[in-house]
Amino acid sequence: MKVLGITGWSGAGKTTLLVKLIPELVKRGISVSTMKHAHHGFDVDQPGKDSYLHREAGATEVLIGSARRWALMHELRDASEPLASELVRHMTPVDLLLIEGFKRENHEKLEVWRSANGKELLSTGDPSFIAILCDGERPVTSLPIIDLNDIPTIADFIVRHCGLEEAIDSRRHGTA
Repeated sequence: MKVLGITGWSGAGKTTLLVKLIPELVKRGISVSTMKHAHHGFDVDQPGKDSYLHREAGATEVLIGSARRWALMHELRDASEPLASELVRHMTPVDLLLIEGFKRENHEKLEVWRSANGKELLSTGDPSFIAILCDGERPVTSLPIIDLNDIPTIADFIVRHCGLEEAIDSRRHGTA
């Protein structure tokens, strides 16, 4: 499974990019999953529901399953926040796992950057970054720069960089 990060400062358009990029990659025959970092406490459960009550009662993990989907919630309790590489081990293998956030971790990353945010590049001095995706003003960098709004070109770059041509070819020819 290839792992690639999509990161940038808050408000740069990471989620907007992913919502456009995922269908382009899937259309090409690539199986894609995502993982997102949340900076604040979050809850995917609802107070009063049985699963919520199980967690509140002290369960370490609660799995909810139905005919359409399943979700596993794991309470960290007093444990430290896991690294992206630790969380990846819980993912079912696919062709490409796109990780949103986790900007300071070591997996390869694309930086979503907008000059309008007034922030410096995250990629400066960090060898885990492989390209910059931006619109408007282009930053000074030695990394490849791709237009943030050119989804097919971004997908082409990802396919080439991650070596996903074989996955695409095998699905086209029915060998996958």
